[in-house]
Amino acid sequence: MTSTSDARAAGTETSVHDVAVVGAGPSGLAMAIALARSGLSTVLIAPDVTAEDDRTTALLDSSVEMLKSLDLWERILPHAAPLAHMRIIDGTERLFRAPETVFDASELKLEAFGYNIRNRDLNRILGEAASGTGGLTRIHARFEGLEAGADCTRLDLETGEHVCVRLVVGADGRNSPVRDAVGIDTKTWRYPQAALIVNLDHDLPHRFHSTEFHTPTGPFTLVPLSGRGSSLVCVERPEVAQELAAMDDDTLALELERRARSVYGKMRIDGARQVYPLGGLTATRMGARRAALVGEAAHVFPPIGAQGLNLGLRDVAALVEIVVSARDRGEDIGSNEVLGRYERQRRADITSRTTAVDLLNRSLLTDMLPVQALRSIGLYLASRVAPLRRMLMREGIAPVLARPRLMRGLTLGR
Repeated sequence: MTSTSDARAAGTETSVHDVAVVGAGPSGLAMAIALARSGLSTVLIAPDVTAEDDRTTALLDSSVEMLKSLDLWERILPHAAPLAHMRIIDGTERLFRAPETVFDASELKLEAFGYNIRNRDLNRILGEAASGTGGLTRIHARFEGLEAGADCTRLDLETGEHVCVRLVVGADGRNSPVRDAVGIDTKTWRYPQAALIVNLDHDLPHRFHSTEFHTPTGPFTLVPLSGRGSSLVCVERPEVAQELAAMDDDTLALELERRARSVYGKMRIDGARQVYPLGGLTATRMGARRAALVGEAAHVFPPIGAQGLNLGLRDVAALVEIVVSARDRGEDIGSNEVLGRYERQRRADITSRTTAVDLLNRSLLTDMLPVQALRSIGLYLASRVAPLRRMLMREGIAPVLARPRLMRGLTLGR
């Protein structure tokens, strides 16, 4: 087993590990920590990243349970705001409009559906935890290619170092070099939308409500931050999103307050604003040639319903469980059989989440009256029928049948 280090490789040195995780976003960091704590010699490969990330992430209850299982949640909680209530307001002004619908976590006997945290805080805490994890070596370098063999894979790094492992985990984002290196194809699509993302301060308390306005151009969603602040995702036509982003702070704050119907009073801009074109991606396979994909290397869709990172963390929890079980049975952890188990376990969850987010988004954009009516009827029934509402809430957090051990408060390893 390799002790923790912040090794900067030089020359053509070769190191040997059980697993290499490529990518140091939240999914990659969680993956590396979980594998190393399960007794697998793990190397985390990613260049230094110095940019501050003003975006936020809503960690749903199943992801919180996983972070508790890894003894990380106590460090994260002081920086996070609970999402105790989720309010949906139909702002389409169309013929068929749904009633205001409120989902309350207390109906599921939960304190909160999840917690919202700034990405810079989440990344910092996970990075510090990785540095303190035994069995985990960090190499600050860029992955440049790999050569898969019968028993192991050799990774080539920009420093000239080679790393030999039995399993590679691609946690390197939507443009994943690992995915390309092992020849996994993707299906991609675009929406006629862009998301303006910005954090806000406001005069009135949010009372831990996440408020989502459904508009003809997409969701306008305010998610609580600590204090009297919220993170905003405003989905608009690309040209309108750019116009909003170009406004000065006071003008933009006034326009966002108007769109929010002043539910939180006067607003002020807190930090930088960012605009992202919206689209989706799914990998045709979750693994090949001793490599498995997690997070945005495997699936990307719009920032709707807080599904993105939470789906990626379910990838992490499932893959860790499968790999640790294979190790304990004396199997080759990078074999096609192990990768096939991972594919079978994750495909239904990914397909159902991708389809649900896509349908919800397109239902807001369409002018077809039957589709508008179905969306309105669905929200009406959710607001009136308690068993249906509770089922939707449970499945929104995570599918019951797709919760690995780490997301059920259980630990792994020897």
